[in-house]
Amino acid sequence: MEFITVRIEKPEDANFILGQTHFIKTVEDIHEALVGAVPGIKFGLAFCEASGKCLVRWSGTDPAMIELAKKNASALGAGHSFIVFLGSGFFPVNVLNTVKAVPEVCRIFCATANPTEVVLAQTDQGRGILGVVDGSSPKGVEGDADIQWRKELLRQIGYKL
Repeated sequence: MEFITVRIEKPEDANFILGQTHFIKTVEDIHEALVGAVPGIKFGLAFCEASGKCLVRWSGTDPAMIELAKKNASALGAGHSFIVFLGSGFFPVNVLNTVKAVPEVCRIFCATANPTEVVLAQTDQGRGILGVVDGSSPKGVEGDADIQWRKELLRQIGYKL
């Protein structure tokens, strides 16, 4: 067995969700869940089929996000993994519970816009996701000014009153 990392390639501000699932029906079910949760959502979805033809299956509503999803799913190559890229102005916080509720979804590894590396195991059989490195390590502990900034930001962007 070999351990490898694959960096998610994306524009700096693009948000994505990376997860594991168990069935080819995932592509249609996640697509339906997303468009049902947020009217007009722009996204691209790709799923690494783990049996049969072992294709990268895909769907979405935004051509650029679909291409990002296909490119990154192909680079990961981990069976039964999926990745959803959200278009500008759409965020994981608005759809994460919806995605988690899709019956085929087994786990979510991350939902982020941060630079991300995926840690994989490569065996003779194939690849599996072990985890992710999401962003950078902390550089300290927030102080009073940092707390104030965080609270103001959340209210400015509409996530707190």
